Amino acid sequence: MRRTPTDSPPRPADHRTAARTARVALALAACSAVLLALVAAEWRPLVTLDGDIARTTHRWAVTEHGLTRVSRILTDWVWDPLTMRLVCAAAAGWLVWRHRAWWTALWLVLACALGTALQQSLKAAVGRPRPVWPDPVDSAHYAAFPSGHAMTATVVCGLLLWLLRHLGAGRILWRTAVAVTVVWVLGAGLTRVWLGVHWPSDVLGGWLLGALVVSLAALVYTRGLERAGGPGAAHR
Repeated sequence: MRRTPTDSPPRPADHRTAARTARVALALAACSAVLLALVAAEWRPLVTLDGDIARTTHRWAVTEHGLTRVSRILTDWVWDPLTMRLVCAAAAGWLVWRHRAWWTALWLVLACALGTALQQSLKAAVGRPRPVWPDPVDSAHYAAFPSGHAMTATVVCGLLLWLLRHLGAGRILWRTAVAVTVVWVLGAGLTRVWLGVHWPSDVLGGWLLGALVVSLAALVYTRGLERAGGPGAAHR
């Protein structure tokens, strides 16, 4: 039986999917813009809420040595942005080696690179200071907003999850992937607040912006295949 190429065009029903994706991207862009404006303007209620949550979690982190140690290992090795980008690169290599899906692999790498560029640009533009504690349990450099760990995990896990659905993953694999994605994305962000190196809104911004990048990338992929006009066109 002839196997359908990985980069084959979407079925007609994907026109509706693209429209839904566009609406999701618009909503995420609006939410991200509002949060960015509030952070840049140092809106007092947000600053107060950030401070209250951060102080509470920091007190817990100082006393809960075991959980703090585990959080540092996870954030430094498992959910570190470099680790996540290596996972993305490995997935791109697998797409080329296993499926010869050159267009899809390039799309994956470029989408991840776009997320990194957006993250670094916003950090430089906003220049938000990180929390400062007299008894820190961890340290981090560069500006705070958005959280690089939260955003990178959202981008990479979200892209890979979307690809699994595009490739027609089975029910067990799909449910497992969704569960792993939820744990990875939430864990990558929450550990940054626990360790006192990010404000909660930094993590929320990372999640929103990461989801925005994923939705835009999915929209570009779908539209690109629609314009390709035939099976295998994406390989050209």
